[in-house]
Amino acid sequence: MALITRLLLCVLLLWPVLAQAAVDVREFDDPVTEQRYRDLTATLRCPKCQNQAIGDSDSPIAGDMRERVYRQLQAGRSDKEILDFMVNRFGDYVLYNPRLEGRTLLLWGLPAGLALLGALVVVLMVRARRRTSARDLSAEERARLDALIKRERTE
Repeated sequence: MALITRLLLCVLLLWPVLAQAAVDVREFDDPVTEQRYRDLTATLRCPKCQNQAIGDSDSPIAGDMRERVYRQLQAGRSDKEILDFMVNRFGDYVLYNPRLEGRTLLLWGLPAGLALLGALVVVLMVRARRRTSARDLSAEERARLDALIKRERTE
């Protein structure tokens, strides 16, 4: 009985290692194609996983997508053709960086527009504060400020 318990314990301890053994192993003719495969699988997002590339995902759909990328690379397709195929098959969601198109202009332009709007608001607030602070001085304070400024310039 102790032997069975030990074997069962060993299997349970090795189970995560055995599960990791299901990693895809691909054969490539040249290192350039292998690098293209790595780049494409890092560029494409898994539709099932949230923010995980298909190269890092263990989901079955990511494995299918990796297989499709591999087959198309072996067929001599360009990176653009492969990306177009994946977008047609799975939608724009699979691209980490969406393409610049009419329907994605807001996505690309909104951060820049908000940054410009924020800079404009800051400039207007600084101008308004300068005007307000200069106007709120009494005659005595204004004279004292002018005297300090003159003294600073002469020193």
